Amino acid sequence: MRMPPLDPQTMSPEQKRAYDAITSGPRGSAARGPFNAWLRSPGFCDPAQRAGAHCRFGNALPPRLFEIAILCTARFWSAQFEWYAHAKLAAEAGVAPEIIEAIRQRQTPVFRQADEALVYEFASELYRTRAVSDALYARALKAFGERGLVDLVGTMGYYCMVSLSLNAFQVPLPPGEKLPLD
Repeated sequence: MRMPPLDPQTMSPEQKRAYDAITSGPRGSAARGPFNAWLRSPGFCDPAQRAGAHCRFGNALPPRLFEIAILCTARFWSAQFEWYAHAKLAAEAGVAPEIIEAIRQRQTPVFRQADEALVYEFASELYRTRAVSDALYARALKAFGERGLVDLVGTMGYYCMVSLSLNAFQVPLPPGEKLPLD
């Protein structure tokens, strides 16, 4: 960990406002993951945490779909903490364990649901080629609509930022947890 945890009692007023927005929102009472680092820049932290709250709690896509996008992102960046946190959330959202494990192992999962396969294909192509083909874009637009597609890409972008922060600031897993990604 490159940045020691901040004590809410010694935070600046701006940091405390951002911290309170995180801990009083839908995430609950914890400011884990990238937030400890982000709080060093409250003007960055507050809008970033609000974007993240939308990705998780206001997304047009159902949780099992945006969690697949998050897992693809965590795997792309080898973000250990992100994978640790979201593999559990993906399972709780109904993503099959064998899909989670295949993504973890950088293998193409066998999907039973077409919408899950489409999210995986979209995320994989975008990360692999830095673009999305017209045909894939048209399929995703038809399946998810404009708002759903914006939320999908926005979720991937937000979790890229999270993954970069987690990796750059070496955010550790909770004590006793093994690194999930090789």
